[in-house]
Amino acid sequence: MNAHTPDGDADDLTTVRVDQFLPHPPAKVWRALTEPQLLVQWQMPGSQDFRLEVGHRYRMTSVPRPNSRFSGVVDVQVLAYDVERMLSVRWVDTDPANPADWTITWTLEQEGRGTRLFLVHEGFDPDDPAQMLARKIMGGGWRTHVMRSLGHTLEGLR
Repeated sequence: MNAHTPDGDADDLTTVRVDQFLPHPPAKVWRALTEPQLLVQWQMPGSQDFRLEVGHRYRMTSVPRPNSRFSGVVDVQVLAYDVERMLSVRWVDTDPANPADWTITWTLEQEGRGTRLFLVHEGFDPDDPAQMLARKIMGGGWRTHVMRSLGHTLEGLR
């Protein structure tokens, strides 16, 4: 697996972009992105309540990060999807003191026998130091921990 960032990402402080090659076909990657029993293996607790249905809402929890004003609780809403091609969700921190209101979009493209997975996490406020810290933390987390966990989940799938 190889995750890298397009050169222009550093200039766009509102967005985190991840470009990841996965040596698995899009159908298999799509399963890991949308089947609740697989989501719980690599996403935050609460992802088992995901349903592939536009408008569906559920809640995920993680470790609070007070320095970035992250409460540790995110309300999620499914915004759009195109089977085996794209999934877009909205994340809103449940703490009104945190203005986090982000869109996370996964795009899958077949590449040889594998899948090129693009993640776009947008909506960071470049004028808010806490949001910039959240962007830094989450950008690193997406590229390392999350992509590694997703890869392990895919390896275990037959």
